[in-house]
Amino acid sequence: LSGLDPAQPYFQSTPIEVRLDKSDAEFVDVIHTDSAPTIPYLGFGISPAIGHLDFYPNGGKQMPGCGKNPVSQIVDLDGIWEGTRDFVACNHLRSYKYYSDSIIYPDGFLGYSCASYNVFETERCFPCPREGCPNMGHFADKFKGKIENNFLKLYLNTGEAKGFALWRYKVTVTLSGKRKVRGYVNIALYGSGGNTRQHQVVKGTLQPDNTYTSFIDVEVNVGTVTKVKFLWNNNILNPTFPKLGAATITVQSGENG
Repeated sequence: LSGLDPAQPYFQSTPIEVRLDKSDAEFVDVIHTDSAPTIPYLGFGISPAIGHLDFYPNGGKQMPGCGKNPVSQIVDLDGIWEGTRDFVACNHLRSYKYYSDSIIYPDGFLGYSCASYNVFETERCFPCPREGCPNMGHFADKFKGKIENNFLKLYLNTGEAKGFALWRYKVTVTLSGKRKVRGYVNIALYGSGGNTRQHQVVKGTLQPDNTYTSFIDVEVNVGTVTKVKFLWNNNILNPTFPKLGAATITVQSGENG
């Protein structure tokens, strides 16, 4: 059984006979996309973990792309009817959109087992453990024989629009140069599976010989990394023409470490 943002009003905190529960089937996976409290945030989806695998994309409360202004959301690429419906319940409806996208991306939507979304954004839940990470959506049941805990809370990030699947990498950059400057560092990954756009690794003071680590969620499964493009910018004209480089760049895949 796959629960697509099961309802919160009238169901949360009720006995298991009333609502979806992992005792309802041999395998129950749940996608939580609108689990903010109904009052005052109008969250439609249940927040506690209730299945064998509970996925909380983007933290499970506010989905990327759902904060657009009403006009741009209603006049949507998918038509006015779809846009109007999304404006009313965008977060709630993301659950079925993620599920349908997961059929197209069988290697995407990896969920990382974590205590909370805040912890997911640190190094403590990365990379996937030896048994791998489950895939949110249609292929979640591939993980069925690997569940040891009572339930697993899983976190991941998604894109803003269709083609929601993202792949997580840890990037560590050691800078080289003569003096510190202010600005930002972007990198793009090139690999056997495709190339990514530029993703920001650090912004602010850039100190040569310092090492900066960041997680990036990229829009393509890069596969074997063959090249990394490094770019820095300070957005201002500097008459001294400061130079900055990368002494080393380390890229680690979340999927296989």
